[in-house]
Amino acid sequence: MGVMNGMTLDLSSPHGRILATFLSGIAEFERDLISERIKSGLAAAKSHGRKLGRQMGERPKSDRLAPQVMALIAEGRSYRWIARNLGISKNAAGDVAKRYRPNDIM
Repeated sequence: MGVMNGMTLDLSSPHGRILATFLSGIAEFERDLISERIKSGLAAAKSHGRKLGRQMGERPKSDRLAPQVMALIAEGRSYRWIARNLGISKNAAGDVAKRYRPNDIM
């Protein structure tokens, strides 16, 4: 037995099973409609030249420290060591390395 908004749905009877099948079909149809609308909206935004996804934000502290981070990476220091000595996170040091890496590498 399933409970829906205070109404019982007896899945052991033929009436209950057909009702459950009908409701699940309607739910699947609605989910497909929503998915289709989202995909067409994304395609329309792309065709209008909009950038999709999370945008790059400003990183004042790590951008200011970028030359030092890159110099320390060139010396062979680890991201953890750089982060500890410059007062940034290990991930921030890795992000700086990724953003400021010369194009000829990778």
